[in-house]
Amino acid sequence: MGKIPPSLRSSVSTSIIKKPQSLIPNESPSHKPHHFPKKPARKIPPQLSEKTQEPTAFRNPFSSPNISDAKKVFTSIVAATKSPLDLRVHNALLQSYAAISTVNDSISLFNHMIKTHPAFSPDRSTYHVLLSQSCKAGDETLGSVHQVLNFMLTNGFSPDKVTTDIAVRSLCSAGNVDLAVELVKQMAMKNAAPDSYTYNFLVKCLCKSRSVSSVYEFIESMKSSLNLKPDLVTYTILIDNVTNRENLREATKLVEMLAEEGFKPDCYIYNTIMKGFCKLNLGKEAVDVFKKMKEEGVEPDLVTYNTLIFGLSKCGRIMEAKKYLGVMVEMGHFPDAVTYTSLMNGMCRKGDVLGAMELLEEMQAQGCQPNVCTYNTLLHGLCKSKLLEKGLELYGLMKECTMKLDTASYATLVRALCREGRVADAYEVFDYAVESKSVTDVAAYTTLEGTLKWLKKAREQVVPGEATRLHVGR
Repeated sequence: MGKIPPSLRSSVSTSIIKKPQSLIPNESPSHKPHHFPKKPARKIPPQLSEKTQEPTAFRNPFSSPNISDAKKVFTSIVAATKSPLDLRVHNALLQSYAAISTVNDSISLFNHMIKTHPAFSPDRSTYHVLLSQSCKAGDETLGSVHQVLNFMLTNGFSPDKVTTDIAVRSLCSAGNVDLAVELVKQMAMKNAAPDSYTYNFLVKCLCKSRSVSSVYEFIESMKSSLNLKPDLVTYTILIDNVTNRENLREATKLVEMLAEEGFKPDCYIYNTIMKGFCKLNLGKEAVDVFKKMKEEGVEPDLVTYNTLIFGLSKCGRIMEAKKYLGVMVEMGHFPDAVTYTSLMNGMCRKGDVLGAMELLEEMQAQGCQPNVCTYNTLLHGLCKSKLLEKGLELYGLMKECTMKLDTASYATLVRALCREGRVADAYEVFDYAVESKSVTDVAAYTTLEGTLKWLKKAREQVVPGEATRLHVGR
C-alpha cells in the first residue's frame, strides 16, 4: 500500500467512535484520546458482482482410460465439430486423455488422431504433452521418458532446450528432483543442454529438498561438465536459501563470491540478508547491511526500509526505527500499512500502546488505511496493557468488518476477559473465532479450556468474599 493521492484523500474516513472518558484512567497529558476509524466501505470487484456468472468447470471428455473408448470419443468429437479442429484443440484433447491414461495408450491415441484426422499436423508442443506425462509416470529408470524422446526423434523432432525444460519441470513437480538432475546430464549429451532458466529452476528445487553441500556439488558438476556457470539469479537463490536456514555466515560468504565473479549484489540480495538478521533479532547487523548497500551505490527500496523498520522494532530499538521512518519519507518512499504496523508492534512490545494508538492516527492522517494485521497488533497490545474496554471497542469494529482474529490476539483477548470474570464474553469471542475461521476449532477450544482451568484454580485460591467476581459459567 502506498500513499493515497490527494484526489482520493477526501474519501478516507477519519471520523471516530467516541470513547467514554473512563476507558483509559490516569492518562498522561502527553497522550491524546485515541479513536478507531469507522467501518471501511467494502468494494465489490466487477468480476464478483451479482451479474457475473461463475465459469463452468472444465470437464474431461474422456471418462475412461480404455484406449478403445478414447478413440471413439475423439471420433465423435471430430464428427460433431463443424469447423476443423486446430492444433490447440488436438493438444488439449491429448492432454486430457494423458491425465488418466498410460504413456503407451496416449501414444496410441496420438497415432489414431493422425490416421483418422489428416488435418491434424502435430508439432513439437504435441510431443511435449506426451513427454510431460512420461515424466510424471513414476518410472525411476526414466524408461518412459526416453521412450517419448525416441518417439519424437523418429518423427523428426530433435529434443531442444525447451524439451529439456519441460522434462525437468515435470520431473520436479512430481518430486523426482534426482531424476531431473540425471536427465539434464543425459540431455546435454544429445545437444539439448539446459539454458540458464532451466538450470536455475533446478537449483531452486534442489535448495528446497537437499543440503547446501549437495547443491554446491551440482553447481560444480554443471560447471565442469557443461561449462554452465552460476549467474546473478543462481547466487540470489542460494543466498535466499541459506538465509532462510539462518546461516547468515554462508550468506555473507556468497555475497563475497558474487563480487569475485564480477556480479554486483542488487537490492533484493541485500534485502534478503537484512531480513535474515531481523529474524534473529540482530538489529545492529541489519543496519550494517543497510549501510553497506548504500556504500555500494545500491539504492534502498520500500522493502528495504520496511524490513529495517520491522527488524529494529522487533529488537525494541523504537527510536532508531522511527529515525529510519523519517529517512524513508525523505527519500521519497511512502510508508504503508506494513511500515506502520511494524512500528506499532514494537511499541506495544515495549508497553507503549498509547503511543501506538497515536501512530494509528498519524497513519490515517497520511492517507494510509490500517489492515487486519494492524488491528490484531493493537488488539493484542491493548489487552496486554490491561486496556480491556478499549480492546473490546476495537474487537467490535473488527467484527463489523468481518476481520479475522490472529492466534495471539484471540488468546490474549480471551485471557483478559476471563481474568476480569467475563466468561460469557470470552465464549462469545470463542464463537466468533470459530465461525470466522480465524483459528482452528482445536486451537480455539484449547485456549479457552486452558484459560478456564486457570480461572477455576484462581477462584479456588481467593477468599470467599472475592470469589463471586470469578464465577465460572457461560
